[in-house]
Amino acid sequence: MQFAKRLDRLPPYLFVDINRRIADMRARGIDIVTFAIGDPDMPTPSHIIERLCTEARIPANHRYPETDGLPVLHEAIAEWYKGRFGVDLDPDTEVLPLIGSKEGIGHIAFCFVEDGSLVLVPDPGYPVYSMATMIAGGKPYYMPLLEENGYLPDFDAIPESCASKATLMWLNYPNNPTGAGASLEFFQKAVDFARAHDIAICHDAPYTEVYFDGKQPPSLLQASGARDVSVEFHSFSKTYHMTGWRIGMVVGNKDTIRALFTVKSNLDSGIPQAIQLMAVEALRGPQTIIAEHNAILQRRRDKLIKVLDNIGLHARKPDGTFYVWARVPEGYSCVDLTRELLEQVHVAVTPGIGYGASGANYIRFSFTLPDDRLDEGVRRLAGWRGGAT
Repeated sequence: MQFAKRLDRLPPYLFVDINRRIADMRARGIDIVTFAIGDPDMPTPSHIIERLCTEARIPANHRYPETDGLPVLHEAIAEWYKGRFGVDLDPDTEVLPLIGSKEGIGHIAFCFVEDGSLVLVPDPGYPVYSMATMIAGGKPYYMPLLEENGYLPDFDAIPESCASKATLMWLNYPNNPTGAGASLEFFQKAVDFARAHDIAICHDAPYTEVYFDGKQPPSLLQASGARDVSVEFHSFSKTYHMTGWRIGMVVGNKDTIRALFTVKSNLDSGIPQAIQLMAVEALRGPQTIIAEHNAILQRRRDKLIKVLDNIGLHARKPDGTFYVWARVPEGYSCVDLTRELLEQVHVAVTPGIGYGASGANYIRFSFTLPDDRLDEGVRRLAGWRGGAT
């Protein structure tokens, strides 16, 4: 068999060794508290599940769905964007439902990336941005997200030779893995930069509804001229705790939406209609659940930040998401510290190098675990003294 050479472009999966260690320890009966998985532990709200159960019994929803999704879902997404961000969208041309936002993030690379194309990718960042770029034949140009810059890219630091060649730029705020937020002023700078260099922006925004301390994040599409060059990916996964149902959306520039639909219509068969209709229920139903979820997450965040400060792991308090990005102590690599926490106190975290070279001195904690497990994890972390000063 002759496999495609594009597979050779993909780096080995960093977490294989760590996952093997966790599996071995669990096989020996050792209890592991994991802060490594970014998957909401709270269930999908009951009124959303009830709508799914109702729609699942209707035979019309048992057939192949259309790739572009139900008109009622397009309308509900546009209504939600208007109510939340004040952004007016044409439901027919500026909205496209997705089989989870990750699907759209992967597919959109084929709309902008050809052999040799340059894509501006945040570092650290969600690995799919660079992986999709490489699979499509392009080359990532990594924009460092530095702590001293509030984990925002410095557009002035991008060489003109790279900016002039780039076809696409990825942004992601609130940010995974750093938890940093971005202002509308920053988004305006991004749009102006992209327009000046004829670059498309894809903003991955699944965490806009997971925010703390009253800091409600803006949408990139609120920036002047954003829809000339931009689309924004969003998801039901984080807002409504629907990770397992695989549904998201992309909105914005109509030409980009049309191009992505062309790719999708040739590669997938759409989202099951019952799931589309449960998504409508999520968007149009009670929104008080968002504040309730965030109150729980903020309490967990504060517990985790407190213990990390006590054991010598510097961590900036996140504005949003459910991640804490902690700097490792002097003398450690992120992989070394990940292994030590696992072996000594049986706590699993994610090494920052998995999100890019700029993450080499950090580890990521996710606080999406039940309160009793989080409390146990905090207790164990308090007993680690390797980084105490």
